[in-house]
Amino acid sequence: MAAYILRRILLMIPTILGILAVTFIVIQFAPGGPVEQVIAKLQGSDVSATARLGGSGGDFAGAGLDQGGGGSSYRGAQGLDPAFIKSLEKQFGFDKPPLTRFGIMLWNYARFDFGQSYFRSTSVIDLIKQKMPVSISLGLWMTILSYLISIPLGIRKAIKDGSRFDVWTSAVIVVAYAVPGFLFAILLIVLFAGGSFLDWFPLRGLISENWRDLSWPALIVDYFWHLCLPLLAMSLSAFATTTLLTKNSFLDEIRKQYVVTARAKGLSESRILYRHVFRNATLLIVSGFPAAFVSAFFTGSLLIEQIFSLDGIGLLSYESVLNRDYPVVFATAYIFALMGLVVQLISDLTYTWIDPRIDFETREV
Repeated sequence: MAAYILRRILLMIPTILGILAVTFIVIQFAPGGPVEQVIAKLQGSDVSATARLGGSGGDFAGAGLDQGGGGSSYRGAQGLDPAFIKSLEKQFGFDKPPLTRFGIMLWNYARFDFGQSYFRSTSVIDLIKQKMPVSISLGLWMTILSYLISIPLGIRKAIKDGSRFDVWTSAVIVVAYAVPGFLFAILLIVLFAGGSFLDWFPLRGLISENWRDLSWPALIVDYFWHLCLPLLAMSLSAFATTTLLTKNSFLDEIRKQYVVTARAKGLSESRILYRHVFRNATLLIVSGFPAAFVSAFFTGSLLIEQIFSLDGIGLLSYESVLNRDYPVVFATAYIFALMGLVVQLISDLTYTWIDPRIDFETREV
């Protein structure tokens, strides 16, 4: 097992390099870089992420690349001192060749040195630490909640396959899967967060303003009070997907010959289900955990963070892409790629805990 873990860790290195290389290459061809952002602001254009979302900053007012000359490679730079443009390039590191910049980035990232944000007065690592509690809360609790509900429900549906319980729960699951999470979030706000009906839950933030003054039981209650509606909105589609996956996995195992043999030997249904079927059926569910966790932790929380005014990693990454804050873009891509690979390794190792017959030492990676 130790040799297998070592091989997997070593394989993470080229994977991370490939992800960073692709991201770096895409960035090189993306118009409206940080130098253009500064030039656009000097020209009086609004290039903030909020303005773009609202549609008022889409033209960029000459912030793109100009291939037609004019004394500068940046459109909109006419009339500006060339020395000033050079100082901007040096400030953002664009005075070096691309390969040199990529090599410096790799060396820094190997030491978890992500540099400074271009447009925020803080280091990237401090910025990520500030946003991490929101994303960890949403991703972790959403994954746990969906699994705690979906696995027992999926097992029950497999046992009662074809019954009225299976039919009406399937109808509810299909509807839940079809409803977009952000639309359900808006409905929850209207119904329970001071919209047109009840005002039971807060609309903003992860904790209350007087959180530090509360007793520790009240701290926990306040924390989950703020998380309740976002978690419900995020869990809707994940709950539906995991439930159907669990049901199908258990149905496939229940119909196999070893279950028929166990029944012929007189074993009880509960013992067959939880001592034999469960171990085999959950392998497929465990394999989907990394994707579910990383998705909830990052991309899945973007709209929810926006709707519930939660300042997390998803919203930070999106705004950084819009504002061309490259250190933040690269750092989040690196962190989440590394996180996904580590969680995938943990997921594979969990196989051996669920089913000791699996031996990765005798398999090729």
